[in-house]
Amino acid sequence: MEGLVFRSTGLWYDVKTENASMLRCRLRGKLRLTGSRITNPVAVGDFVEIEPENTDSGIITQVRPRENYLIRKSTRKSHHGHIIAANIDLAVLIASYVFPRTSLGFIDRFLVAAESFRIPARIIFNKADLLDEEQLELQQFLQEIYAGIGYENLLISAVEDKGFDQVWEWLHGKKTLFSGHSGVGKSTLLNRLDPALEIATNEVSTFADKGIHTTTFATMYELGKDTYIIDTPGIKELGLLEMENWEISHYFPEMRELLGQCRFNNCLHINEPGCMVLQTLKEGKISELRYESYLSMIMEEDNRR
Repeated sequence: MEGLVFRSTGLWYDVKTENASMLRCRLRGKLRLTGSRITNPVAVGDFVEIEPENTDSGIITQVRPRENYLIRKSTRKSHHGHIIAANIDLAVLIASYVFPRTSLGFIDRFLVAAESFRIPARIIFNKADLLDEEQLELQQFLQEIYAGIGYENLLISAVEDKGFDQVWEWLHGKKTLFSGHSGVGKSTLLNRLDPALEIATNEVSTFADKGIHTTTFATMYELGKDTYIIDTPGIKELGLLEMENWEISHYFPEMRELLGQCRFNNCLHINEPGCMVLQTLKEGKISELRYESYLSMIMEEDNRR
């Protein structure tokens, strides 16, 4: 029997079967990972084969090959990764300019991770209701940067229901992953999209300007026919596992356009002579903010080694 994984708690998995029943499943022993740098053998969004044990439980016997997946660094094992979700049609980062502020480095890291697995990505900037006039101008500046390199993005207010028509257009007929730091409003947004979900929400700490984790495990919700949302725990750090520093620029669309135009084939676009990326940056055609994100990723990969 085939099923789709809707929720993972580490040891147990909620799997929706072909006949639309939900089974609580555990793994067959031989599926547990040995010698792998991935900490979880099954992820939300996986298609699996199961053997029912009784009317409400079963055993996962096989995981079907994945079309793609998104990964983060393991919080428990160094140099290991944890698959956030699999078989994703669209990855949407929920970000906020204020309370808490999402760093540009995190936004760019998310986009690079999605690009590396060929997952289309978009950005929802939430909390429009909290922006003053100056902040709104800076917000619009950021949106123009990302729109200019091909990333659709929206400015919404989840608490005031602003911008939701476009959100629904993005989601319809897709399996979409929602990601972002704790406190940016993922749960509030989901409750607005489907009030029946009644997902718990928490206020952001005014002391630390950080959100409190309200989602503990990745969970998939069915919002309509062929329309799914995967809600993920607030992510502090995304990993660029098994990515060489020379290939990071391939996942920056504005740099990818210039592939093969540098003097040296192994150009890292840092200080090499004849570098077309540096020339384009000097001409103002590449965002300095994006380039700074690129350099920080290069440095991290160098330090990892």
